[in-house]
Amino acid sequence: MQVKERGVILVPIDFSEQSLLAVKQSYNLAKYTHSKIILLHVYNKTGDESYEALTKLTKQSEQESGVPCEFMNVKGDIYEETDRVAEEVKATLIIAGLESHMHFRNIIGSSASKLIRKAPCPIITIRGKENRDGCENILLPLDLSNESREKVDAAIQFAHYFGASIRVLSVFSPSDAAYENKLIAYSHQVKTLVKSKGIACTNKSIASDNIAETVVEYANKIEADLIMIMNKKSLAVGEFFGGTDSQKIVDISNIPVLTIQPSKKVSLTHFGTGF
Repeated sequence: MQVKERGVILVPIDFSEQSLLAVKQSYNLAKYTHSKIILLHVYNKTGDESYEALTKLTKQSEQESGVPCEFMNVKGDIYEETDRVAEEVKATLIIAGLESHMHFRNIIGSSASKLIRKAPCPIITIRGKENRDGCENILLPLDLSNESREKVDAAIQFAHYFGASIRVLSVFSPSDAAYENKLIAYSHQVKTLVKSKGIACTNKSIASDNIAETVVEYANKIEADLIMIMNKKSLAVGEFFGGTDSQKIVDISNIPVLTIQPSKKVSLTHFGTGF
């Protein structure tokens, strides 16, 4: 019988509290998706390789997770190398802890934003301190973009796999009645579709011009375990969840955020699960 090739979860590691939390967050995902974990350490100058610490952390992670773990040690820029290595090892998911050099607000030129925007696979970013063992509630903010359907399909896959419910959220400007009507109608269609797949689903509509803040506030109110957003190649009129709003959600959210790349078909079969 042919053994399925394992998926790869890539975790950038700099030994900060957040990056170590990201390692622990990768355990269950690796087990669920039959993946191996690669810890990626990027150093700036010779002498900062940290081989001993990396070896120790890798062995500890493998023991705690029960899945194969290895590490890579490369010299260069953390943002560029994470995306390059993800492409090289055909990573199916990146899990990154946002702290110090990986925090949007502290970066001139949004280097961390570039990391997420150019990632060759979905990327989960973590800023909160809580270690979440499972995923029971997925928050799905909607807009009327062309990529929205793609995000809905991905949410359905993740919800099925983790036995999670989907909470649909529609946020619209109080001054745009036409957009509001279309978005609310679409959210009801999505709710019907999700429930037809056997997944518990609710939908909520909120009028607000503070899109990112509203999303994160509602995510905390419903105790969401994951917020799903999608990168946009460009931000059209009325498309709230692209550009700076997506970046801001990642920046301010204490809840893990899964960013999916447009035109990247997300399938759990990529993780070797056969789902």
